[in-house]
Amino acid sequence: MKNPDMFGGGGRLLETTAAWVLGALWLLPLVYAVWTAFHPAAFATRFELGAPLTLQNFANAWAAAPFARYFLNTFLLVTMILSAQLVLSTLAAYAFARFQFRGSQIMFALVLMQLMVMPDMLLVENYRTMNLLGLNDTILSIGLPYFASAFGIFLLRQTFKTVPRELDEAATVEGATALQVLWKVYVPLAKPVYLAFGLVSVSTHWNNFLWPLIVTNSVESRPLTVGLQIFSSTDQGVDWSIITAATLMTSAPLLISFLLFQRQFVQSFMRAGIR
Repeated sequence: MKNPDMFGGGGRLLETTAAWVLGALWLLPLVYAVWTAFHPAAFATRFELGAPLTLQNFANAWAAAPFARYFLNTFLLVTMILSAQLVLSTLAAYAFARFQFRGSQIMFALVLMQLMVMPDMLLVENYRTMNLLGLNDTILSIGLPYFASAFGIFLLRQTFKTVPRELDEAATVEGATALQVLWKVYVPLAKPVYLAFGLVSVSTHWNNFLWPLIVTNSVESRPLTVGLQIFSSTDQGVDWSIITAATLMTSAPLLISFLLFQRQFVQSFMRAGIR
């Protein structure tokens, strides 16, 4: 009779090997980008250990586009969107989790329906709305369609529903108003969820490309992702060293943030699971 532990050990070995292979495949493009960005163009496709290192690719990329303005626009954009999402999602989730009112279930179902609608389906209507409001080619026009987050509302509602009613009632007995109960009781208990949602929101809108490309026309409102399109021109040929240097510059804040806060990131999602 065969030992079942033999199959269990073999299965774990197979899973571990597959995980390492998938991890290596995911890492290969990043390794190539780092190699190419820090070496002259002649070594973009030649992997020689003695190849000279250089920072000239970053200097050339920085000089080819107004990256300082793009970074500022992107920082303002993700900060504005995250701030609006946290406020609106918190208030909506608190209302859905703790108050009974007519049509609450239908309204929450409509919120969940937003999760099934691809943002690309609303590009034309959003552009028409921004045009009517006179907001085209502004940072506000990029972020306004994302202020209300169905994912944030759902995630916080599920978290708020796990808060014991006794805490709510005790705060009310002490004379706290509904907003004070929210701020003093619910928000502190949901900090891991806020962190997880904040990281997802920032990374999503930092990398958003299609909608900013459509609604912006000038450097004053263009974010990093749209600014990178200047390197897609083939008039002067494609210099992969400069392209990868520019790509690393735009993605470096997210990579550094993830490396610094990866433990908090993983723990936040583990605690913020759907309950």
